Amino acid sequence: ISGSSSKSSEHIKNAIKDGYKRLLLPSIENEFAKESKEKADGEAIKVFAANLRQLLMAPVLGQKRILAIDPGYRSGCKVVALNEQGDLLLNDTVYPNPPQAKIVDSELKLVNLVKEYNIDAIAIGNGTASRETKEFVDGIDFGKDIGVFVVSENGASIYSASKVAREEFPDQDVTVRGSVSIGRRLMDPLAELVKIDPKNMGVGQYQHDVGQTELKNSLDRV
Repeated sequence: ISGSSSKSSEHIKNAIKDGYKRLLLPSIENEFAKESKEKADGEAIKVFAANLRQLLMAPVLGQKRILAIDPGYRSGCKVVALNEQGDLLLNDTVYPNPPQAKIVDSELKLVNLVKEYNIDAIAIGNGTASRETKEFVDGIDFGKDIGVFVVSENGASIYSASKVAREEFPDQDVTVRGSVSIGRRLMDPLAELVKIDPKNMGVGQYQHDVGQTELKNSLDRV
């Protein structure tokens, strides 16, 4: 601003300050925020993809007869028996947890189901009342060694309302379909989970805060 009058010099200084504060600085800040968001999204998506791979590649139990339990409180625990191929043999409900807390009746029913259907293992969903239900099942004497496993329920509700589930079990409600999915996940996680959109498997927190296109592409690649 050399050679300018003091009055014009002051106007130019004010214009520069205003232009920087009102136009340039917000643009710089937005650019940095965008770059930081893209970097954070990239790292988060890597974690989501790794979690999904681990979930899909979980060890299989194989062709075993499974008693699958979708735990709950007031509405009870939905129970399904599956044969070695994952076909539904029976569905029932037990109430071992509050407020009903029908401990004796629930224990007797599960013991009879294990015996009648020659059950090899029990799968318990990891949702509401999972811990209490597992403690209850662990305390039952089935008269033989029965493996009790906690299985991820993520995406089971989505599957249970899907067209695929409705076509396979047209006469069953969503709770039965969800319980079947829990049992099949223990038998062969990959075969069951491929029926569900990867974004619905709950593979990490804040999935909906990252770029959805990049997330979908990454999970689809897995």
